[in-house]
Amino acid sequence: MDQIKALRAETGAGVMDCRQALTEADGDIEQARLVLREKGIATASKRADRATGQGLIHSYIHGGRIGVLVDLRCETDFVAKTEPFKELAHDIAMQIASMNPAAVSADDMPGDADADAVALLDQEFIKDGSQTINDRINDVIASIGERIEVARFTRYEMGE
Repeated sequence: MDQIKALRAETGAGVMDCRQALTEADGDIEQARLVLREKGIATASKRADRATGQGLIHSYIHGGRIGVLVDLRCETDFVAKTEPFKELAHDIAMQIASMNPAAVSADDMPGDADADAVALLDQEFIKDGSQTINDRINDVIASIGERIEVARFTRYEMGE
């Protein structure tokens, strides 16, 4: 039971999902975390065609010199008000301020983009280099249970 509590606290997954993941992983918490992550990715792909009519615009100012507005969408206003969703919006805004992506996804890249440019969703997450931004979004989708997408963003920098 302690393993279920620990896994649930760490991932935000439901009790039954944690129990099932631990059973599949023969009690190994690290392996159970991977099982939950794979399940979350599957859940995210199932929800890919759902409409995202709610969300929030998050602003982030870094040192008074860089500003970011990010439009993060979800399915319901309830989810838009949750801490995990707000934290995700903040993490994405910090990522944009730090890494200056040219577009949200590779499909959105402008034709004149620098050859080294990497789309936001494909970038390594600045807080955890073992994940991409897309992985981070999928983790939140797995714990919240709704589709989430970055609709657009704008980045401003002094002197640009």
